[in-house]
Amino acid sequence: MKKIIGLTYDLKDDYIKKGYDSETVAELDSIETINAIDEALQNYGYQTIRIGNIFNLVKFLNSGKKVDLVFNICEGLNGPSREAQVPSLLEAYSIDCVFSSALVLTITLNKSIAKTIVKSKGVLTPKFTVINTEEDIENVNLNYPLFVKPLYGGTGIGISNKSIVNNYKQLQREVERQLNLYNQPILVETFLSGREFTVGIIGEGISSKAIGSMEILIDKKCDDGIYSYKSKSEYLNYVKYRLVDEKIRKNVEEVALSSWIALGCRDGGRVDLKMDDKGNVYFLEVNPLAGLHPIDSDLPILCSLNNISYQNLIESIMDEATLRLSNRFINNKRIV
Repeated sequence: MKKIIGLTYDLKDDYIKKGYDSETVAELDSIETINAIDEALQNYGYQTIRIGNIFNLVKFLNSGKKVDLVFNICEGLNGPSREAQVPSLLEAYSIDCVFSSALVLTITLNKSIAKTIVKSKGVLTPKFTVINTEEDIENVNLNYPLFVKPLYGGTGIGISNKSIVNNYKQLQREVERQLNLYNQPILVETFLSGREFTVGIIGEGISSKAIGSMEILIDKKCDDGIYSYKSKSEYLNYVKYRLVDEKIRKNVEEVALSSWIALGCRDGGRVDLKMDDKGNVYFLEVNPLAGLHPIDSDLPILCSLNNISYQNLIESIMDEATLRLSNRFINNKRIV
């Protein structure tokens, strides 16, 4: 009998119809992504049920319908634990889900906490501080240039060429802009001028493995000059991707794996890294709910460069999740 996999996700179109702007919903998914995941799961022998967002999930749970496992890619929209909302609800109903736990998703969404944890494990990360109010700006004690971005942001939201600041006046202007626009704390960190990478990872703990790494190259014609919201949303015009050269690949992937393991991530995702001007590799952030659009998202692009098909990516993620869950049972009894 086929196992039933529930799909939980936030569709951009659903929220745009409610009046949200395109930047606010940038992290949410398109129907093309859901179709691709659904098809890959069915090709792998699963039966699927499309549940949708958290509001639909509440109705689904109240209906008494059952699934064996939930493939969750809900990003959420509200609050500092938005990515954890669906996994928390599923946890309350004792329903397992693919990808990281509610606890891990809360930790990793907060870039300050994530950076503190990986730093405690010996991983390099840029020096940083968090600004909650405009009054905090004068207390920043870091060497310029600095980089400014929303603490809970993703998909390059809030990031532009103005994010790189070279003096106090620029810092004040950009922090005030982001505080007013995004209504959340702001992360200020040392700007790294070196090469930028992202590493795809599957698995959990010491069994985790890198499935490939790629370098991100921003075209000179992009006025942002960085991997920003603009360059990500128009990547065909502004971004080139290439495999990381062998002489540094091992180091890049070791830093990514150390970060992934330190944060307790599982099943599949990405780790973003950057070099300083001396070639040292630093942790920037982790994406435990990596985008899965078959053509436009970084993880599938990375896999394609490494000759891993989209079907194989989804199968590998499911294999890791089912292996993880099978290890939680001894003699048919749940032990965790």
